[in-house]
Amino acid sequence: MTAVAVPPRVLTVAGSDSGGGAGIQADLKTMLALGVHGMSVVTAVTAQNSLGVQGAWELPVEAVRAQYRSVVDDIGVQAVKTGMLASAELVEAVAELIGGTDVPAVIDPVGVSKHGDPLLAVSALDSVRTALLPVATVATPNLDEVAQLTGVRVESESGMREAAEALLSYGPAWALVKGGHLAGDAVDLLTDGSEEHWLRAPRYDNRHTHGTGCTLASAIASHLARGRSVPEAVAAAKEYVTGAIKAGFALGGGIGPVDHGWRQRS
Repeated sequence: MTAVAVPPRVLTVAGSDSGGGAGIQADLKTMLALGVHGMSVVTAVTAQNSLGVQGAWELPVEAVRAQYRSVVDDIGVQAVKTGMLASAELVEAVAELIGGTDVPAVIDPVGVSKHGDPLLAVSALDSVRTALLPVATVATPNLDEVAQLTGVRVESESGMREAAEALLSYGPAWALVKGGHLAGDAVDLLTDGSEEHWLRAPRYDNRHTHGTGCTLASAIASHLARGRSVPEAVAAAKEYVTGAIKAGFALGGGIGPVDHGWRQRS
């Protein structure tokens, strides 16, 4: 038999979305669509649908640590991505695990859901700043999360550079400040403090955007695992998530998900 090539492996450390639009479900769909093997460490279980989050239960730190070691020590990884971490204890444990794994790490500092439901305890913010962001290859906050972490409130595109500088002060190698909440084109700023990349895409009139942050971070991690540079990975991920937003579909009575399989159906 001819040996089958093993695809790059990417690990998501995040919460479960029972509705399938965000969280580890979105991460694994994105990874499959981009040709990598996705693996997961579940940090929390949510009861969630198109209308919001009806409940959330974090897993014990020892369960999270055991999942991580089980995957990394046997299968190995080429990139790690984080999402919902819920508590300071989980943030610190995951930061320690990632710090001991010599691969790119994409940190999505999830604070609230698309519907405004809190997914990170306020008491965990200091741990995100001091433990998690310093191990990030790329940190990918939206503008609400930037304000939560740095106190910088971005009202227009001109404020994104200040937000990125504030974020970089906590130690990530690169900051990707997502301007999706601003008016006009969907513009993001990627910078490492010395070079800047402004990424623009058309804004589609589609309310079904559940899972955009998870999808973008997972796409970045997937491209990093395939050997692309950070600017290349972010640009390719931006293109993928823009198509997924354009193809987002209604599901349930509220905000539907982006379409992770849009390329297969286009």
